[in-house]
Amino acid sequence: MNKLWLIVKREYIVRVKKKSFILITLLMPLGFTLLMVIPVVIASLSGNDQKQIAVKDDSGILTNDIKATDRANFKIVSESLNALKADYKDKGFDGVLYLPNFKNLNDELRIQYYSNGQLSLSTKEFIERQIARRIRDHKIEAAGYDKKLLKSLETNVNLEQKELTVNKEGELVEAHKKNSAVIATVLGSASAFIIYMILLIYGSMVMRSVMEEKMNRIVEVMISSVKPFQLMLGKILGVSAVGLTQILIWIILIPTVAVVVQLLFHIDASQMQGSMNPAETEDVMAKFNEVMGTLKQQNWGFIIPTFIFYFMGGYFIYAAMFAAVGSAVGDDLGESQSLTLPIMIPIILAFVFMSTVIDNPNSSLATWTSIIPLFSPIIMPARIPFDPPLWEVIVSMVVLVASVVFFIWIAGRIYRVGILMYGKKGSFKELGKWLFYKER
Repeated sequence: MNKLWLIVKREYIVRVKKKSFILITLLMPLGFTLLMVIPVVIASLSGNDQKQIAVKDDSGILTNDIKATDRANFKIVSESLNALKADYKDKGFDGVLYLPNFKNLNDELRIQYYSNGQLSLSTKEFIERQIARRIRDHKIEAAGYDKKLLKSLETNVNLEQKELTVNKEGELVEAHKKNSAVIATVLGSASAFIIYMILLIYGSMVMRSVMEEKMNRIVEVMISSVKPFQLMLGKILGVSAVGLTQILIWIILIPTVAVVVQLLFHIDASQMQGSMNPAETEDVMAKFNEVMGTLKQQNWGFIIPTFIFYFMGGYFIYAAMFAAVGSAVGDDLGESQSLTLPIMIPIILAFVFMSTVIDNPNSSLATWTSIIPLFSPIIMPARIPFDPPLWEVIVSMVVLVASVVFFIWIAGRIYRVGILMYGKKGSFKELGKWLFYKER
């Protein structure tokens, strides 16, 4: 046990002292923060670029100016179209919007915008929405309908889910469901994606470490004092500790850096609302508060430990297989590609299945893939926010623990032979033979 601890300690210290580890660990939170800051800065810059638009209306639909927004200010003018085209810039306008005399308002209407520059796609769509809204109001008035009455006919429907359970007395009771489809989908997708990336990154890190030590003949010296299985297990545990350290640092740094940047640049959520009117802004804020309230109601005491359990289980299975492949590869690094393909396929398939599972978390596909150990580290964390049956979670965990022991044992049998095997290409047939070699 003391030798195993020394190997774990060595693997951990060597990696956390590398410049690449320090740079990635520090730059990743900065990258996430930039993803948050850049859209806000762009939104604030574009929000100040208000278009001054002269409107020439031959249709008679626009009886007064359209209410100005952060994106555009519409001003109805009475000059001729040709005169406006010639001197709209001298009058302080950025362009001329022309509404011809429409023969039929039921057809697709075409309006023209004249300027020297090109309109952005968002501004073009904004102008179209504003004119379409005014034409709609005009058609309602022309038909003699009451706009307030029509507005009252519009009804927002909010589906509230109720959980049906049976209490101790055998009575059927209902309770408000703490989850929502949107929140569950986001949490499930994020959890599955994080584990997917971790399995690829840190599993490959274990394989490269084994390959480097084998090619540099360092392993020959280490094997003289420790058993190959101890060496492999110590390497897996050491790299997993590096991964956990990096994740914990990110959990602390990302919110901290985000708050600091928000204070330095005076970033406010209202800056991202752009051209929203007060009613739309109020609706967005109400939905935001609802989402935050739902997040607070989540059973984090179950979600977080489950996520860590499946992360560790998936990591040990795939890291063991990557270590076995690394020990079987000779001097030709190209050999690793053919051997790692069977390891990559289950990870990729699990990620592909994830979208279908999230769409229907109680289907047969979701149940079986969350139990199969090569898929469950990605699939089950994606299902957890949807409250799967407890028996499925328990069965999945038991199978995963048993699979971790099995795959580490298999990898150890391959590793003890492959790590000292030189000059011979590793193949699946050879790996099968190594499983049954007797120790001397």
